[in-house]
Amino acid sequence: MSETWHPLIAESDFPEEGKLATKVAGWYVLAAKTDDGFHAVNDRCTHQAALLSGGRIRRGAVMCPLHGARFELETGRCIGGAYKDLRTFPIRVEGGQVEVCVPDEAPTMEELPVGQ
Repeated sequence: MSETWHPLIAESDFPEEGKLATKVAGWYVLAAKTDDGFHAVNDRCTHQAALLSGGRIRRGAVMCPLHGARFELETGRCIGGAYKDLRTFPIRVEGGQVEVCVPDEAPTMEELPVGQ
């Protein structure tokens, strides 16, 4: 599967609350800045397909706003429930620009949030 890097935002403009929800090449991406750097995951809970970007980020994990499942941002691993892990995306800072790498293929229905 091929993937392409896409610019998200200037590092200096990254939101103070430490998260940015955006759509990149058809993918819903939640980018987060934590104490250990930037992370990017598919912005879709694997339990009920809700957008995770409405949830809190604490100690390197995002909490689903619907039912409280927590997912590690670095690995996508579910740490607060018995749900499938999140898809993660490579993220980097190049020349002051935050970039994310997403698949060139469009997401399937199982990778899209409800109602999107």
